[in-house]
Amino acid sequence: MFFSFDGTDGVGKSTQIELFKHWLIDSGHDVLLCRDPGSTLLGERLRDLLLDKHDIAISRRSEMFLYMTARTQLVEEVIKPALKEGKTVICDRYLLANIVYQGYAGGLDVETLRQVGVIATDGVLPDLTILLDMDVNNARGRMDRELDRIESQGLSYMEQVRQGFLREASRDPDSIKLIDAARDIDTIHNEIVSLASAFLDQK
Repeated sequence: MFFSFDGTDGVGKSTQIELFKHWLIDSGHDVLLCRDPGSTLLGERLRDLLLDKHDIAISRRSEMFLYMTARTQLVEEVIKPALKEGKTVICDRYLLANIVYQGYAGGLDVETLRQVGVIATDGVLPDLTILLDMDVNNARGRMDRELDRIESQGLSYMEQVRQGFLREASRDPDSIKLIDAARDIDTIHNEIVSLASAFLDQK
């Protein structure tokens, strides 16, 4: 089983992923947690290039391909082997983020991104994506660290990102579950557990 978590920065993704991981483990799952980009040597190098602030010019199309390259390595080196071993995979972001950040918000063609993504992942896509959503101003107010290169592109860009996520969730409500992230941690976690339990029972 393959789960992914996504949403704009500051919505509490890391907290909910950690709680979900422990719930799965307590439920008897052998869990592998990874992040996109990252979790491989190549992926972590590309993550630094993509997220650190520097003077290197990166066009939107180049940005997209760098993310896709990191994801390809993640699939081949980490996700595919884990799924073959019967593990339950949780990934912090995945292809949906590319479609939204570089597509809806970045101006690249969304359907082209989707097609490139299927090639990059060899068709390995999440069974269920948990999409955490809240107002971008409130989400930004939760962040108590220096903004990375992507986050520094402004609230207008982040609002476009949010709207892209919402459009994708309405497009595919069966596999992308929208969660109101403006509530307390336990309420959000309980809703995620309820959704995941129903999904696992169906499988």
